[in-house]
Amino acid sequence: MPNWLQQIDIGLFRWINQSWSNPFFDKLFEFLSGNAVFYPLLACTAIFLWIKGGRRGRIFVCITFLSFLLSELIVGALKDWIARPRPFMVLEDAICRIGKGGSGSMPSSHTSTWFVGVAVTWIYWKSCRWWMPILASGVALSRIYNGVHYPSDIIVGAMIGIICGLTIAYGGEFVWSNLLSKYFPSLTSKIPSLLRPEEEPVSSASLPKQKADIDRQFLIGGYLLIVFMLIFRWWYLWQGKIELSEDEAYQWVWSKYLALSYFSKPLMIALSHWTGTHLWGDNMFGVRFLTPVFSSITSLLLLRFLSREANPKIAFFTVLAGMLAPLLAVGSLLMTVDPLAVMFWTAALVCGWKAVKEDSFSSWIWMGIWMGFGFLSKYSTPLLLFSWIFFFILCKPARIQLRKPGIYLSFGISLIFSIPVLIWNYQNEWISFIHVVDHGQLDKTWHFTLRYFGDFTGSEFGLLNPIFFIMILWASFAFWKKRNMLTLYLFSFGGPIFAAYWLYTLHSRVYPNWIAPAVISLFALAGIFWGEKQKTKPVLVRRLYISGVIIGLLMIIPLHDTNLITKVSGWSLPAKIDPLRRVRAWSELGETVEKVRKEMEAKTKEPFFIIGDHYGITGQLSFEIPEARQSLNPPIKPLVYYMHSTYPENQFYFWPSYREARIGENAIFVKETDQPQNNPPERILNDFERVENLGFYEITYRGRVFRTVQLFACYKAKPVS
Repeated sequence: MPNWLQQIDIGLFRWINQSWSNPFFDKLFEFLSGNAVFYPLLACTAIFLWIKGGRRGRIFVCITFLSFLLSELIVGALKDWIARPRPFMVLEDAICRIGKGGSGSMPSSHTSTWFVGVAVTWIYWKSCRWWMPILASGVALSRIYNGVHYPSDIIVGAMIGIICGLTIAYGGEFVWSNLLSKYFPSLTSKIPSLLRPEEEPVSSASLPKQKADIDRQFLIGGYLLIVFMLIFRWWYLWQGKIELSEDEAYQWVWSKYLALSYFSKPLMIALSHWTGTHLWGDNMFGVRFLTPVFSSITSLLLLRFLSREANPKIAFFTVLAGMLAPLLAVGSLLMTVDPLAVMFWTAALVCGWKAVKEDSFSSWIWMGIWMGFGFLSKYSTPLLLFSWIFFFILCKPARIQLRKPGIYLSFGISLIFSIPVLIWNYQNEWISFIHVVDHGQLDKTWHFTLRYFGDFTGSEFGLLNPIFFIMILWASFAFWKKRNMLTLYLFSFGGPIFAAYWLYTLHSRVYPNWIAPAVISLFALAGIFWGEKQKTKPVLVRRLYISGVIIGLLMIIPLHDTNLITKVSGWSLPAKIDPLRRVRAWSELGETVEKVRKEMEAKTKEPFFIIGDHYGITGQLSFEIPEARQSLNPPIKPLVYYMHSTYPENQFYFWPSYREARIGENAIFVKETDQPQNNPPERILNDFERVENLGFYEITYRGRVFRTVQLFACYKAKPVS
């Protein structure tokens, strides 16, 4: 910005921020910037328009929502690119009357959001044309008055909001009338124009009535939906709105030490990290690049399977429902073992059904291959054996396969894939199997408890989308009245596993993601059941499904960026209940630790390496500190280590210890803790000649404390005795 224009901008800011100051404006503009009433009122308005606003109201809600998303994407990218400090950060005389935001100043997202509303309401509701711009302008001025934005920020924000609203409204009309009407006539015929919702639908006599045409439209729609979500997820990951989770960072380190298997997981997760980072580099996008691919393949398999066995309409809406389940949505972004396991489980499910239905020998072979890859992804894949047992018990006609070689060959092939895991565990005293027993507390004496039952049930109720969870349970009990081989097959591959984990909560804790592979078959079962139910009770099915879509969007959108809650309501989630806490503030931790390390090196004139007290922190520091990341290429002498141990606690045990590679050197020990600690763990005291407490540090994200750590300076590492 030219200096003269910047001076005008600052002058206008000071005039509004300071000269307008009075008690009435203090209250008014604080309310306009954010209040407890706005979010509930907005939700109620949207619901009212959807239910009572007719066709115009529903179109208005959709256009406004899409326009808001577009403006948020543009504003978020510009904030990061321009990185303009907020006024209270650089102007000493600026009066900040509300919370201090941590994002960039240019442009104003509050303003862009409100002017999206101005643009769209101007088109659809003439009665709002006089007061909506006044209200939006009041919100924009409140951002200046409260000291969090410059006048130029709100001008650019308003322009972005108006452009986004007009683009989605008029661009949507063009796409709807000229493109979708050509390929999806049965959809667009009901609403000929988005800008003129009052137009009468096209006469049904002029529409294609053949079932094949409608099926083709839903199938194409499913393909487009999958491609769109793949591109969106790549774009989202490219933006870097979330950082790596502890497991992702930890398993990224594994990819630097490729092996036949690992302490707690088989080898596929490390290979996936290795492939993505070799394509895109050691960055967050590289680590997660393949996750949306795995998710898209899973959706594609489900779409084609249900299109063939039920119909494309059921397939389309089932795939969409899966995308609106938080458990599967999160699994489409984070690079953990679950996306791999779900993909291979689904592939085995599809091939197994084809093998049974068509008596296909080649399909048995492919099922064995996918089961094998599934085992190399997650140790729970052998549960497929129990699914087959349940299926043969429930479905008598399918038992003919037990007298044929296909299924035995399939399981034999899958066993071949276990050889790398067996070799590695044989070389390492079967540590993975010991870990699985310990993790599942399989060696624990059975004592009946309800302690974990409610936690697991509540978690699945939310993570599978409350409405869809109820629909799945309903279908799992009600389908028995009209069961056939297909529905029994789908139930067998999900229901018994879900029930077994449910019962196991009476023994010990079960983590919500453990049932992830079984979820796809349950969604498919529910899709078929409710697709048939739609013929007799269309109103019930439509209301349930629409409710699930709305609740899913309300859950998943904030999960992608919980900062949206602050933007909409003016209230920030406490760090401890922020669902994105596990993927935020790690870069800040890395910066803090690296700053202290450099200060200690400057003070002592000696190098320092880093030690983490947990495998997750060790992985995070290895990834977030550039020098540490580079030290793993190749991992001859890493900068970051886990605490030295005489027994396997995690994968770091199997790699060189600092008591072997860093003898006589100094370290910074990092311990995550809620309260200040005077001393590090006993083993750190034993590993070094002297230890010094460097203090308690709060790691913040946008003004909120996300984690706290204690740092210690450790001098002269002792050799292994």
